[in-house]
Amino acid sequence: MRAYLATSIAVTCATALALPISLATPAAALPPGASAAPTAPPSMDPGARDTTSPAVTSEADVAGSTQSLPLAPLGDGRRAIGGAGASGGAQGLTRRDVRPFSLVGVVWDDAQDHLHGTVQVRTRATGSAEWSAWQDVEIHNDDHGADPGTPEAARGALRGATAPLWVGDSDGVEVRVQPDRQDDIAAAVAEALPEGLRIELVDPGPEPAADPGPEPRAGLAHGARAVHRAPTVEEAAAASVNAQLASVGTAAIPAAAAAKPYIGPRPKIITRKGWGADERLREKGFVYTKAVKAAFVHHSATGNNYTCRQAPSVLRSIYRYHTQSSGWRDFGYNFAVDKCGNIYEGRAGGVAKPVHGAHTLGFNTNSMGIAVLGTYSSTTPPAAVVTAVARLTAWKLGLHGVNPKGKTTLVSAGGKYKKGKKVKFNSIAGHRDGYSTACPGARLYGKLGTARTASAKYQGR
Repeated sequence: MRAYLATSIAVTCATALALPISLATPAAALPPGASAAPTAPPSMDPGARDTTSPAVTSEADVAGSTQSLPLAPLGDGRRAIGGAGASGGAQGLTRRDVRPFSLVGVVWDDAQDHLHGTVQVRTRATGSAEWSAWQDVEIHNDDHGADPGTPEAARGALRGATAPLWVGDSDGVEVRVQPDRQDDIAAAVAEALPEGLRIELVDPGPEPAADPGPEPRAGLAHGARAVHRAPTVEEAAAASVNAQLASVGTAAIPAAAAAKPYIGPRPKIITRKGWGADERLREKGFVYTKAVKAAFVHHSATGNNYTCRQAPSVLRSIYRYHTQSSGWRDFGYNFAVDKCGNIYEGRAGGVAKPVHGAHTLGFNTNSMGIAVLGTYSSTTPPAAVVTAVARLTAWKLGLHGVNPKGKTTLVSAGGKYKKGKKVKFNSIAGHRDGYSTACPGARLYGKLGTARTASAKYQGR
């Protein structure tokens, strides 16, 4: 891990505003004693495919797989009214036994097509006979992704996709996609669903080799075992006050940026290797933008049903969904933050560099994307999340001389705003500011003012 950047001002501020410590020892993807699922579905749909990582070549390699199952018209009376036919009716997949997976999403052939409707899934936990209630899957359409006209946007592998949903270790799935109705004078007619609808079931694979963890505490009786558990959100936040700062180091920072006075201390960032990214899944090479003038905050819309020990598995699942299911060149966001306030490296290319992401369609140039893992439409994000966003932006925006409480102007590449239009944003903005979307959720969006103020304080402003 590279050394932290710290100024005397930032050190003073950091005592009061510190990032929660990271959880160094993630739990295994499958809990001990979990029942094994069938090695193959009893009835695989025609056209189903299963993608896995390339052959494992060392213990450091991380496996994982995606089951891709085509959806079909539902014969349960939910077809469109008024003669719209099968293409306008509901599609889905009846209850199915499948190989273990932890994250689901729905994709379709043409990334330019919009899915106007609702997507719901229910799943069965591995080793259980009980099925979950129906869960809504957020529909992204084209509000995430590469900017129009870029090489990444022109890739033939791109597909339309919903947001992914984390459901935990499961071996059964059911899905239904119901098109919206449009009122017509004569009848209610359903929107046609996109062609090639499929459900993607992602297995993140096992955790990468982890650090052995802390030594047993002094005072334990001879032969006794120290039991280590993940701290709660509250414990992690409290324990962070005296953590996270190390010796000053500027080797990874451009000389021009190092000379600027308002740069927050670099927070601890868990690397791609740390969360187990399989580098063979992404496109080779890196793409950079000129500067980082703004940070767009997102929520991943994957739900809040994960523990912070599972966050690396969530990240590996999203990464696989972005690259293998959606056809992106790499993980879409530049950084991710879990609900305990741990910060993770996202798209590859160097955390201190202006890596070009695929997070806010139309405004990926000269910006960075931060995804908070979870769904924050009606759930308030923990204080540790806001602190992590503040610390990360204080450092990264500081490298480019940006005031977190200020405004910045970006040029639209197309989307919500016409291509070439200059648009003014807060330096720390929400995804909804750059596109017609509810992201990052009303509750997280409402905390961005607090994040801006804290970020500026970390910079010593």
